Amino acid sequence: MAIRDPIAVFMKEHDAALEQLLVLKKSAAEIKKKGYSEKTFKTLLKATEFVDEEVRVHNAKEEKALFPLVERYVDGPTNVMREDHVKMAKIYKKLHYSIGVLKENHEDKVARQELGEAAEAIVQLMVNHIHKENQILFPLVKRFLTKEELREVAQRML
Repeated sequence: MAIRDPIAVFMKEHDAALEQLLVLKKSAAEIKKKGYSEKTFKTLLKATEFVDEEVRVHNAKEEKALFPLVERYVDGPTNVMREDHVKMAKIYKKLHYSIGVLKENHEDKVARQELGEAAEAIVQLMVNHIHKENQILFPLVKRFLTKEELREVAQRML
């Protein structure tokens, strides 16, 4: 069985995350501006669930499978990526909290404001993070890791 290119897998997951981040950004902005609507809120929840589940799994795979091999050569870029992962988790908690408040009280203007701000912050952070990985970390990985090391990354991702 051929092992897939782990960097291509990470980049494909980034593409899926970017799509959901756009949905999250648009739906949160609409709720912040126009108020609660069941349809927009459901769309927001679906995008948020994706960010929570898929992105958390993706980040864990990077930290478990990729970063240790990169750190054989250099650790600066992975330190920045790990810090971003921690920041994402903190902002996500704020986002999740505002969602919970809005579920209870659809008219809570403070929660709408906080939801909009948290969504903007997480989208900005994640888009920048993905850009750093796609444009800096992954080219570095392809340049320095051997085929055997890339196979090791792929195995660790399973």
